[in-house]
This record gives sequence, C-alpha cells and structure tokens, in this order.
Amino acid sequence: MNYAIRPLKKTELDCLDEFLYLAIFVPAGVPAPPREITKEPELTIYIRDFGTLPADRCLAAITDGSTADDREKIIAVVWARIINDYGHIDDDTPSLSISVRPDYRGRGVGTALMGAMIERLREDGFRYASLSVQKRNVVAVQLYRKLGFETVRENGEEYIMRITL
Repeated sequence: MNYAIRPLKKTELDCLDEFLYLAIFVPAGVPAPPREITKEPELTIYIRDFGTLPADRCLAAITDGSTADDREKIIAVVWARIINDYGHIDDDTPSLSISVRPDYRGRGVGTALMGAMIERLREDGFRYASLSVQKRNVVAVQLYRKLGFETVRENGEEYIMRITL
C-alpha cells in the first residue's frame, strides 16, 4: 500500500472530529456510540482549537488521489497535545491519540504513524509521551508495547502508558 506521512494542514483540521470518533474503541458486538459523543466535554478537549497550544502536533497518513483533480486522502492521523485527558501524566508530557480508518487497519499504517510522531516529539525536545488505551483493545495495547510504551498506572478499564523519548 502506498501512503505518505506528513503534518496535517491547517485547512484539514476539521477532519479531527471524524478521526476522534473513529478513535473510540468499540468492542465486537457492542453498538457504536452516537456520532454526537465527540461533542461531550471529555472528548472535545482532544481537538477544540487544535493548533493553538504549544505542544499541539498532528501527523497524517495520506494516499494520493487517482486523478489530478482528486484531493489527497487522509487515512489516519496521530495527534499530540498537553491536556488533562485520560492519558494525562503531567504538564510536560504530551498525550497521544491515533485513529486509522477501519479499511486501513492492520496494514502497518498506525505503527508507522506512531513511530513518526514519537520521532517528531523527540526532535522537538520532549522527554516523554503518554496515552490511554482500553484494556480490552488488545491489538492497540500490543502495538504500544511494541513501540516501547510501558504501563505507569491503570484503572478498571484502561492502561495509562508512557514512552521515554
């Protein structure tokens, strides 16, 4: 599969709402939450006014359109932000969120995208990055561990993980 990784353009920031929704883990056999869930305060903090906070970073995986008139197709995004979210560790550690369109999952796009963001944060001088992941999301937990994330705390449903950059 051909794709490229690049920073998300300011003109594309409106796609973060869709990718935030796609980032919600929905176990097999469980109905997806209503689309409006991304308007809840505990979720809007991930994307509201994105690009205005000093640690805001976003990378996109894109495929090229088939004709000159086609716009690049965004198939996945990873974004970093220092906010008091589920994966918050401290005010110096960006929390990561990642979302891959369902038809592109399991093809290495998420791994490559996370690797690129980890490198970007390292180059930008951050010491750590964190995230939260549902314990039942075994595929994601395995990916994060493979990338070097370690569990620093947990609650009934989630692991809070951190990577040293």
